[in-house]
Amino acid sequence: MKKKSIGLIFGMTVAAPLIGMADVQPSALFADGMVIQRETQAPVWGTADAGEHVTVSASWGKTAATTADASGKWMVKLKTPKAGGPHTLTIQGNNSVEIKDVLSGEVWFCSGQSNMDFEMKKLAVGSPKRITPEHEPAANYIKKEIATAKDHLLRQFTVNKAVSPLEPLTTLEGGWMDSSPQHNPDFSATAYFFGRELRKELNVPVGLIKCAWGGTRIEPWIPAEAFQQDKEMAVYFESNRSALETWNPKQAEADYQAAVKRWSAKRNGRKPRKPSDPKASQQFPATLFNGMVNPVIPYAIKGAIWYQGESNVGHNTHKYEHNFRTMISSWREHWGQGDFPFYFAQLANFRYPVTEPVEFDTWALIFDQQRRTLGLKNTGMAVLNDIGEAKDIHPHNKMDVGKRLALWALKNDYKQKVTVCSGPLYKSHSIKGDQVIIKFDSAGSGLMAGSKIGMADTQATDEVLKHFQICGADRQWQWANVEITGKDTIAVSHPDIANPTVVRYAWAKNPKSANLYNKQGLPASIFTTEAELPARKQL
Repeated sequence: MKKKSIGLIFGMTVAAPLIGMADVQPSALFADGMVIQRETQAPVWGTADAGEHVTVSASWGKTAATTADASGKWMVKLKTPKAGGPHTLTIQGNNSVEIKDVLSGEVWFCSGQSNMDFEMKKLAVGSPKRITPEHEPAANYIKKEIATAKDHLLRQFTVNKAVSPLEPLTTLEGGWMDSSPQHNPDFSATAYFFGRELRKELNVPVGLIKCAWGGTRIEPWIPAEAFQQDKEMAVYFESNRSALETWNPKQAEADYQAAVKRWSAKRNGRKPRKPSDPKASQQFPATLFNGMVNPVIPYAIKGAIWYQGESNVGHNTHKYEHNFRTMISSWREHWGQGDFPFYFAQLANFRYPVTEPVEFDTWALIFDQQRRTLGLKNTGMAVLNDIGEAKDIHPHNKMDVGKRLALWALKNDYKQKVTVCSGPLYKSHSIKGDQVIIKFDSAGSGLMAGSKIGMADTQATDEVLKHFQICGADRQWQWANVEITGKDTIAVSHPDIANPTVVRYAWAKNPKSANLYNKQGLPASIFTTEAELPARKQL
């Protein structure tokens, strides 16, 4: 009998097989060192000859069998054991494949753009031009973690980057690795510190599937049919599809050279950007869902974490919440695991702090739409407006990012003793005379003014609450006076505004002075009391 081990060396890339091969082959996700979701019916799939009988046997005593379809694809569902291992999986067709060092534990899908994509090694050192003394300890902490951390039960599978603008792929490339000085540099920093918290609190194996691409908008992560089911999204999708179908490289180059010539003559604005084939673009709608997410589906997961949004500042900004909700719902529909937990990072503060209240800010619009997405079932948000860096869009303090994301999972999914998993979240407001009374969810043990420096825990302060802005019908904003009036309420006012209409909090790309926390030390999210988000025309 022909027999071989899949995965070669633990941590190395395993290439997906080509359909039509004589040997039975599992998806690249099923390889030495894998983590399988515990205590569930986990799909196991791959390719073989059409009509080939395939049996999957596990060392924990479960077996499932099927026959490859006409295209050579096969899938079974296997009952998985309680947390533990190592186990083996044996896949038997015309040949036999043995997968070793299989752990049963908790599996999380980790996706987004660069703040999810960035490996530990990219955050272990600070750029002399960007990092400040306040944030250098975080970079040094990560550097030490890379060199010393070793946890064979914390593992990551990295989905290799791939685009597919026209059709969903079913195969992928990638490989599993465990936490060790050898592999730690290549872990997603956000995913790693999230996984580390789960390991510490649950003491079970944790598998992280990293599927991220820096600089990407949300649109390429949304399935094509989700665009087509929504009138406005369909227009966006079809306009991009039209550009792809009419792409002419010679004409594009000629147009580019002409544009550069006009720019050179006047030197107005930015130099034109050289055009690229839309088929190769990671920004084309649905292309990353097709090329990177779909091949992972339906791998059994506990839930997903997400860190993205920077690249939608200035691109479909007002539609971000709608598109974000659409993406989450469509992923859940494709996975077929119900409304699995989906936890995301709100963008961190960035650029230099503002000194006056602002009417319109595209960063604030993304922040607040992320908050509003919490209206979708089984979602959670890590507020990061106190750990960002003015000079770096990639905060070095991913330790607090991981902790705050993990709080949602530990409280909601693992029923751990967590008092509160978020900082204060705007719930409702009422206007009483010259005061706006605001009520919060996630107030924990109560509201307070706080201060957080670097990685240190938040400290209560005697300072007044800052970065609340208030206006009347004339929309002339003023910094507001704020008083904590109850465990979960505040009163907001200004002596010159007798009839207030709107209150906003932390409404800026860098609301550094914002200092509302709950007594568990978690920061309040940005919010506006407006039902509808402001548009630029209000300026």
